[in-house]
Amino acid sequence: MNPDELLKLIEEDEFGLLEVKPKVCNQCTADERLLNSFAEINDFFDKTGHEPQDSDDILERKLYFRLNNLREDACKKDALAPYDRHNLLKVVVKEINSINDIFSDDNFGMFNDDEDDLFTLKHIPKEINMPDYIGRHKPCKDFEKFEPLFVQCHQEIKEGKRDLSPFQKEQAIDVGMFFILKGVLVYIAEVGEFEYVNGKRRARLRCIYDNGKESDILNRSLARELYRDGKRVSAVAEKVLDKFSGITEEDKESGYIYILESLSTDEKIQSIADLYKIGFSTTPVLQRIKNAEQEPTYLMAPVKIVAEYKTFNMNTQKFELLLHNFLGHCCVSIDITDRNGIRRTPREWFSVPYEVVDKAIHLIISSEVVNYKYDRDNKEIVKK
Repeated sequence: MNPDELLKLIEEDEFGLLEVKPKVCNQCTADERLLNSFAEINDFFDKTGHEPQDSDDILERKLYFRLNNLREDACKKDALAPYDRHNLLKVVVKEINSINDIFSDDNFGMFNDDEDDLFTLKHIPKEINMPDYIGRHKPCKDFEKFEPLFVQCHQEIKEGKRDLSPFQKEQAIDVGMFFILKGVLVYIAEVGEFEYVNGKRRARLRCIYDNGKESDILNRSLARELYRDGKRVSAVAEKVLDKFSGITEEDKESGYIYILESLSTDEKIQSIADLYKIGFSTTPVLQRIKNAEQEPTYLMAPVKIVAEYKTFNMNTQKFELLLHNFLGHCCVSIDITDRNGIRRTPREWFSVPYEVVDKAIHLIISSEVVNYKYDRDNKEIVKK
């Protein structure tokens, strides 16, 4: 076949049999795979507002180890630098300025109370005893019951009414306490029965998180995490007499006068305007109300601390009685049924504006209360 015939045959290839199409590679390059893997970490930060943690969530934990591996590879860090919009590849080195910094950065738990001495072999047990049950995180089905507590706590932290301090002791974990763990606010809703294991007390907790989840981990497990990356959230009580007598270390603390607001969902209770409980306690108020949902005196519901006044050098119970007498005609009678079905009528609940209660407290302190009375119709304190 001469060249002219061959050329004619090619030109007349109506079915395209002689066309050669370029190969398409469906596989990503190594650079593309690296960029895609880092994009998943960026997307996680966009959704959650924080970098992946070593959590019980499998996907988050996978991203956590991936990020750590990238941080340790200088070549990959350089390649990904233009895409690191959250500055995730920068390794933060904690400054050590004090002994407390050393203990708070104890990632290996070497200084925990429940650890043996440094010369004891660990992680090489003679027998492997798996626990009967391992606590897990899950959605909190009754989160709406706890949400107001989180809202109040966040607000009080913002206003300086609560302190953040390093976590120190696992046996101090109790019902009603707040902690911050890896940036998440944690509320201790329940503490189970204590048992002793190897001479150490342990109990299973019900922990509620402000992200809508809960867990039933052991107190020692929570403590271990708090030692690594946690804070204790403590209430700051107001000293009532600071403005009047100048409290010193020699003054004797008497107790607390508190004002509480009910968070009950009962329509009958919600319909009462300016409903507050006014009482006194010899223990911190947060500890006093930790079982509010189970006590008729708190209307079998959570309560919000509106104000807490620390008193000095006085009989706090008599102070409370004076306050109740001054506002006596505003006392509200509420019937409530306890857990055993018994009808109760809690005391110390008043329908009166908070500003009136606060002013009455200061009038009692200054001894001027004898010259005043409360005008219920106009909702104000007036001179007699």
